[in-house]
Amino acid sequence: MAALGWLTPRRRPATARSVLAGEAAAEAAQKATLPAGESPFPPDATELLAAAGKPGEPAFPVAGDDRAAAFFDLDNTVMQGAALFHFGRGLYKRKFFQRRELTRFAWQQAWFRLAGVEDPEHMQDARDSALSIVKGHRVAELMSIGEEIYDEYMADRIWPGTRALAQAHLDAGQKVWLVTAAPVETATIIARRLGLTGALGTVAESVDGVYTGRLVGEPLHGPAKAEAVRALAAAEGLDLERCAAYSDSHNDIPMLSLVGHPYAINPDAKLRKHARSLDWRLRDYRTGRRAAKVGIPAAAGVGALAGGTAAAVALHRRRR
Repeated sequence: MAALGWLTPRRRPATARSVLAGEAAAEAAQKATLPAGESPFPPDATELLAAAGKPGEPAFPVAGDDRAAAFFDLDNTVMQGAALFHFGRGLYKRKFFQRRELTRFAWQQAWFRLAGVEDPEHMQDARDSALSIVKGHRVAELMSIGEEIYDEYMADRIWPGTRALAQAHLDAGQKVWLVTAAPVETATIIARRLGLTGALGTVAESVDGVYTGRLVGEPLHGPAKAEAVRALAAAEGLDLERCAAYSDSHNDIPMLSLVGHPYAINPDAKLRKHARSLDWRLRDYRTGRRAAKVGIPAAAGVGALAGGTAAAVALHRRRR
C-alpha cells in the first residue's frame, strides 16, 4: 500500500500538490463507493449518542437530508492508534520487510500516542519507508492481505463512541466517509468493514496494477484532506454547511472548518483549544486518565488505550 501520509503539523495553505491529492482521493473514493449492506453496529449503538447535541438545538443529524454527509478522520478518531502502523505489523508478520523497519514503525506509533502530535520528521520517514515496502507489489495482493490484517490488528481497536456517531448519520440516510492519510486501499477496507459509504485516502500511483513507489500529488494530510472533501462534496451534490466532520487532530482544522457541524473527537491540546474558542462540539472516548490530561470528561465504559513501551516513555520524558 501507499504512504503513511503524515507531513508537518504546521497549518499551511493548499498547494497544487494538495489539490491534486484531494482530487485524486475524491475520484478514487467515488470509484470504490461501497454498496449498502447490513450494518455491523448493534441495534442499540445509537444509545451511545446521549448528549451528542447541545441543549435547545434541533435534532442532528437530520433524517432524510440527502445533501448532508459525514466525514471522519481515522487515526485516533475512529481507531485507536495509526492504521498504517497496524498494517505494517501485518506486513512484517508476512516477511515484507525487516525487524529494524518494524522497530521504526513502533517508535513512531509510541511517539504518536505519548506526545499526541504528528512529528514531521517521524512521519516523513515512515512515509518513505511505506512507499519503498510496497513498490513492485500488486494492488490486488495488498488488498487481499489488508483484509486479513484488519481482522488481526484493527477490528478490536475501533472506538465504540465514534462508531455510534457514524451509525447515527447512516440511520439518518446520509453517506459517511473516512478521510485519512492512510492508503486509500486500507481506508476502503476499514470503511467497508464498518458499513460506511467509502473512504478518501492517500492515492499511490500504480501502473498495470503494480505500485510504482510514487504518490499522486501528496499524502492526504491537512489542507489536502480539505481539498478531498471539497471535491467529493461537489461531485456528490452535498451542501457542506449541512455536513459534519470529526477529527482528533489540529492538523485537520482545514477540513473541520469546511463543514457546518465540526466535532473534535479525542482532541489534541491545540484542537481542543481551537474547538473551544469556536464553540465546536467536543467528545472524548479515552480513559479517565488520558482524558484528564487534556481536560475533557471521558465517556464511561471505553477500554484503555495502550501506552507506548517503557523505553519510549523514558525517551519522551528526556526530550521534554
